[in-house]
Amino acid sequence: QVLSRPRPFLEEHAAPFSAFLTDSFGRRHSYLRISLTERCNLRCQYCMPEEGVPLTPKADLLTTEEILTLARLFVKEGVDKIRLTGGEPLIRPDVVDIVAQLRQLEGLRTIGITTNGINLARLLPQLQKAGLSAINISLDTLVPAKFEFIVRRKGFHKVMEGIHKAIELGYSPVKVNCVVMRGLNEDELLDFVALTEGLPLDVRFIEYMPFDGNKWNFKKMVSYKEMLDTLRQQWPELEKLPEEESSTAKAFKIPGFRGQVSFITSMSEHFCGTCNRLRITADGNLKVCLFGNSEVSLRDHLRAGASEEELLRVIGAAVGRKKRQHAGMFNISQMKNRPMILIELFLMRQDSPPALPSTFRNSLRVQVLRHRVSFSSQMVTLWKGGGVPQAPLVAQRWLGSSLSQRHFSSHLDSDANPKCLSPTEPRAPAASSGPLPDSDQLTHVDTEGRMAMVDVGRKPDTERVAVASAVVLLGPVAFKLIQENQLKKGDALAVAQLAGIQAAKLTSQLIPLCHHVALSHVQVQLELDRTRHAAVIQASCRARGPTGVEMEALTSAAVAALALYDMCKAVSRDIVLAEIKLVSKTGGQRGDFHRT
Repeated sequence: QVLSRPRPFLEEHAAPFSAFLTDSFGRRHSYLRISLTERCNLRCQYCMPEEGVPLTPKADLLTTEEILTLARLFVKEGVDKIRLTGGEPLIRPDVVDIVAQLRQLEGLRTIGITTNGINLARLLPQLQKAGLSAINISLDTLVPAKFEFIVRRKGFHKVMEGIHKAIELGYSPVKVNCVVMRGLNEDELLDFVALTEGLPLDVRFIEYMPFDGNKWNFKKMVSYKEMLDTLRQQWPELEKLPEEESSTAKAFKIPGFRGQVSFITSMSEHFCGTCNRLRITADGNLKVCLFGNSEVSLRDHLRAGASEEELLRVIGAAVGRKKRQHAGMFNISQMKNRPMILIELFLMRQDSPPALPSTFRNSLRVQVLRHRVSFSSQMVTLWKGGGVPQAPLVAQRWLGSSLSQRHFSSHLDSDANPKCLSPTEPRAPAASSGPLPDSDQLTHVDTEGRMAMVDVGRKPDTERVAVASAVVLLGPVAFKLIQENQLKKGDALAVAQLAGIQAAKLTSQLIPLCHHVALSHVQVQLELDRTRHAAVIQASCRARGPTGVEMEALTSAAVAALALYDMCKAVSRDIVLAEIKLVSKTGGQRGDFHRT
């Protein structure tokens, strides 16, 4: 008889929500996020350095029993949804058992997980059987080559396999979290949306958020309104869906599409007024606001033998101090807070999001714009069959040749800089591993002293490689701005790299008596030398032909240095271009040369 009563009657006569989980503004916190680990099996460039971040000692992390004790307490007080996060929660060995134990908690309606998807396909059948009811998968690009560049690991196909497995097992919708960052992936918005045509996906575009150490820059954030405008230009019929209570997402759907898209507008249009979330970090601290820097250790109280009532008083006091709203994007960027990886996996954490080199970004954009419909159709077809798309050929070539060695983050280890030569060191003599010319005459001057172009028509084709270098002494101000990628003009290192590549290809148009050379490879690397406040440039050129590529390498290094000067000249005029020199050359009749 009770079950047949109208819902308003049930709400009116329901037991009062826990006062301990209700803040001073009346917000009821029924959603708890628990970080199971600080560890992750990816090394995203905008998340953390390749070697990882300092981790909390294992003894200071919550044990499985402590996690379940806290979960039990929160559920008893009214929490009906728990999401497991990280780091990467699926690398915790007992994650399936934790889900199974949570499932036994009376009153808990939803158990979710946020994952990078690498281990998902393997574990999902067990997790579903244990009681997992919701999945969020983080994915910032649909281009395999760009994925590997961003995360410094292979795994794109595993993530796609995990998404396919979730759909196959009946999860609907499967939520795909995409953090949108200018210069990195904003050109893929339409491709992500196109996937929702035939798949039960909720693609969630997340505004890039500031966290401790991530050098957040307003210019790198793509706002909700800008993203929405982009989508409406392609799909004017895009319609807004009703917002669920306490939802963080603004949901939209294209009529006829199976899935939907959402926007999480934490920065441009916050949703603090309806926030119902609390977070427990892997080391047991309670955070009442993702962007707040205040925390209270539940672990310490647990281990000190606190009773349930004492824990509730601690929790209630923390919730009661929760502010009406966060401090706003510009103030947040100045606040001290944990890097995101030490709070939970959300794919934006410790380092600045790298701007892709223009050559890479533009070539991918050309591919996407030229094949927008066919690319999206291919993606849906492959996903339905459990397959994944291949990287565009241009991206494969670009990445395979040089991108993996590009230093975008401008971070160096304390003992780094093995390639930087100190100006105070004595000059090393040039060493040659082959015969030197036995003539001291200039090759571009004829017998009467007039300029002349060398005739290379009868020379044999050989493999030619040359490496040149240059140093740009920036000074401390410009160096710091480049290191933190805060120049108003943009990413100086990426621009200089592109300029060096372009210069190598145009050498014969710049240097009058140089032959045109069909280069098979150009590589430009830039590294920052903290001790000298300098950028060290190394350019390498390769070709097969009758003449060398020394001038191409030297021109590349010199123009890259000039481009770096141009990017920084508004900050400082006291920039010095120095040490432009040939480092080595191989191939040709005159033998090899190596500067030692």
